[in-house]
Amino acid sequence: MPLVPQSCPSCSSALAVTQLTCTSCGTGVVGKFELSPFFRLSPESLKFLEFFVRNRGNVKEMERETGESYWAIRRQLDEVIAEMGIETKEDEISTRRQEILAQLSSGEITVQEATKLLSQIKGDKK
Repeated sequence: MPLVPQSCPSCSSALAVTQLTCTSCGTGVVGKFELSPFFRLSPESLKFLEFFVRNRGNVKEMERETGESYWAIRRQLDEVIAEMGIETKEDEISTRRQEILAQLSSGEITVQEATKLLSQIKGDKK
C-alpha cells in the first residue's frame, strides 16, 4: 500500500485527510482528521527512527553498528525531532550548546573554537 501523500500534486500545499474507509466492511467516515507527526517524516528519517527504536535508543550500540560518531547520530535524531515539529528554538539552542561543551570537554575542539561556536549561537538567537 502506498504512503499517504504529504503535499498536493498540483500546487504543493499541505493535504488533509478527510475520509477513512474500513478495510473489512467498507464503512466510510468523512471529516477532517489530524495525522500523527510521524506521517511528516521523510523516508530517510523513518528509516533512522526504526533503527533507533530497534536499538532501544542505545546510541552506543548504534555507533558500533554504523561506525558513525555519537555526534552524527545525535544530529540525525535532532533532525528527526525538528522534522516532526516537536522541538522549540530554545530546545535547539540548548542542545547545540550542550554539544559544543561536550566536544570541548572531550578535546574534539579547542577553547577558541568553542567560544566562536557559542558566540555564533548567541548571534542566531537575536
